[in-house]
Amino acid sequence: MPRPLDGVTVVSLEHAIAAPFCTRQLADLGARVIKVERPGVGDFARAYDDRANGLSSHFVWVNRSKESLALDLKQPAALQVLMDLLARADVLVQNLAPGAAARMGLSYAELSARHPRLVVCDISGYGNDGPYRDKKAYDLLIQSEAGFLSVTGTPEEPSKSGNSIADIAAGMYAYSSVLAALLQRQQTGRGSHVDVSMLESLGEWMGFPMYYAYDGAEPPPRSGASHATIYPYGPFEAGDGKTVMLGLQNEREWKVFCEKVLVQPALAADPRFDANARRNANRAALKEIILAAFRALSAEEVIARLEDAQIANAHVNTVGEMWSHPQLRARGRFRQVGSPAGEIEALLPPGVNSSFDYRMDPIPGVGEHTQGILRELGRGDGEIASLRAAGAI
Repeated sequence: MPRPLDGVTVVSLEHAIAAPFCTRQLADLGARVIKVERPGVGDFARAYDDRANGLSSHFVWVNRSKESLALDLKQPAALQVLMDLLARADVLVQNLAPGAAARMGLSYAELSARHPRLVVCDISGYGNDGPYRDKKAYDLLIQSEAGFLSVTGTPEEPSKSGNSIADIAAGMYAYSSVLAALLQRQQTGRGSHVDVSMLESLGEWMGFPMYYAYDGAEPPPRSGASHATIYPYGPFEAGDGKTVMLGLQNEREWKVFCEKVLVQPALAADPRFDANARRNANRAALKEIILAAFRALSAEEVIARLEDAQIANAHVNTVGEMWSHPQLRARGRFRQVGSPAGEIEALLPPGVNSSFDYRMDPIPGVGEHTQGILRELGRGDGEIASLRAAGAI
C-alpha cells in the first residue's frame, strides 16, 4: 500500500535528537530522508554510547529508514552537492548551531528565491530571533528555562526528565509543522518557513503548571512520582516491597477505593479526606493509612483489588521490561530493522493505520549512500574520486 509521504524528499542537516526525531517520523510515513553527515564521524550522537549491539541507543532510536550522505560542507564542492540536492527536495530540516545554516546560504529567504516550493524547517533552542537567539541550548538547559525542573522531583531536590523531553517536544512540533506546510503547499503551490524552538515546544507542554501559577499564584509543588494536586494519585508500596501506581479522579472513585480496596468504607466520610482539596492538604496522614492497608498484601493482590474496584492502576516497570510488555507483544508492536551491527528490534510508531504500513528500513552507516546519491545527481566516477580524495565526502 502507498504511504502518505511516498515521493516526498527530505534533506536534513541534523544531529542529536530534535531534528532526527522529526525526520525519522517523516520517514516512517514514507518520505525519503537524506541525512547529511560529516565524513568519517557522522552525527555526533553516533558516539553517545554503544548499548544497542555496539551502536548508540540515541542514534538507533531516531535514524532508521534514512540514507546517509557524507559531506564536508566547509568545502565548496561538497556544498554544491547539497545545493543540487535541495533543487530536487521538498523539505529541508536543520538543527545546526544558531546562524550556521544561514552562513552557508541556507536561509529560507535565499533558498525560497530559488526553490519556491521548498519547505524549510529550522529547529533551535530559542528561535530565529529574540535576545536568546544565539544562546547554546541543550535539553537539560531548556528543561531549566521552561520551568520543568521547578515542578519535577521531590520537595527537597528538582529532577530532570528521564528522557530528552525538550528535544522530543521540538521534534514532534517540527514533524507536525512540516506536515502542515506540505498540506498548505498543496493549496498554494508554495513552500514555507517553519521556525521551531525547544523553549516554546516544552513551554506548550507546561501549560497546566503555567496556568496553575497564573497571575502570581503559587506554582504546583514538586511531589516526586505523585500527582502534585490530586491525591491519592501516585506510587504506593505493597507488603512484598513492590510498588503499585494508582490514581483517583473523582469523589465516586474515592468512596469505592475506601470500600473495596482499603476495606474501610467509613474513611470516605472522614472530614480530613472527603474532598480532593482536603486529601491533598492531608496527604501525609492519608498515605500512612493506605500503606498500612497495603502492607498485608502483595503488589499483585493490591492490583487485583484495584481492578475489581475499577480504579486506575499500573505496574511500575523498568524501561527494560518494556521490551517484553505483554500488551505491546500481544499487539505485535515490534519489528526487526537492519543496521551496521545486524538486525535490531524496534518499536513501531504509535497509531495503527488501516491503510498503510509504517516504513521500518535499516539504520545507515556513516556515508553509506553517498556514492549512490552522487551518481543520482550526475557525478561521474572521476568527480566522485576527486571529492573523496579532497575529504569532501
